[in-house]
Amino acid sequence: MTRVAAVDCGTNSIRLLVADVDPDAGTLVDLDRRMTVVRLGQGVDRTGRLAPEALERTFAACRAYAAVIRELGAEKVRFVATSASRDAENREEFVRGVVDILGVEPEVVSGDQEAEFSFTGATRELEGDDEYLVVDIGGGSTEFVVGRAHVRAARSVDVGCVRLTERHVRTDPPSPAEVAAIRADVRAALELAGATVPLREPRTLVGLAGSVTTVAAVALGLEEYDSAAIHRSRVSYERVAEVTDRLLAATHDERAAIPVMHPGRVDVIVAGALVLREVMEYVGASEVVVSEHDILDGIAWSLV
Repeated sequence: MTRVAAVDCGTNSIRLLVADVDPDAGTLVDLDRRMTVVRLGQGVDRTGRLAPEALERTFAACRAYAAVIRELGAEKVRFVATSASRDAENREEFVRGVVDILGVEPEVVSGDQEAEFSFTGATRELEGDDEYLVVDIGGGSTEFVVGRAHVRAARSVDVGCVRLTERHVRTDPPSPAEVAAIRADVRAALELAGATVPLREPRTLVGLAGSVTTVAAVALGLEEYDSAAIHRSRVSYERVAEVTDRLLAATHDERAAIPVMHPGRVDVIVAGALVLREVMEYVGASEVVVSEHDILDGIAWSLV
């Protein structure tokens, strides 16, 4: 058994998992799992650079995570950075800050590597030998991965909840024209991904990340966020469509009042829900299997 620390720094949030991993037994036991919304990707789609205030929010979270890693005595640490830091002209500033705080260099991974981590994290514990379509809806990008025990095909496309919100949403609630623009971008991205990934072949759709788990929590009628209830739940297309319509009609304050809504997702959940609904429509999925295990777990497994 090895005690590891995995950090996933995305466009919207930065997350930490400290876990005991036993590759022989095939077990991963959480010791600490946490998330901080830092919005590292603030303005990147427009400016091409990481904003100073976004960097400072991220470094503050890194300092808190460094304390947890030291306290729990992780033997190995891996820090993976995804879409926003891939796209930014000043990503070296980000890299230097992380090294100073955590002592490890962030790996600015490719979309294909990100997809591999997500697939491993999401499917390692699932039973059966079905082929899966794993969809990881992030802040800046969405990953599509098809595979069984291993990845058969993968593609990352630049439609994430933060990127789409910043690109198209100007009113509250979003106007029909803004919603149509988001849907058009997602549909174009699906066509692009579908050119290299057989999106419609797998029988099981697995959905990852905060947009999916939040939609699932609302669909399940939870009064508070409950990872155990959400993990491996199955949500029908009809319920996803109902929740998406509810979010589309709600104001910022009405979305914020939903008990399971994280404050950092209030302004981007509409775009995230639209991505999920468009994916399900495109591939003809009657339901989505929701996983709380994702790229973070895949990073942890990679350390052993």
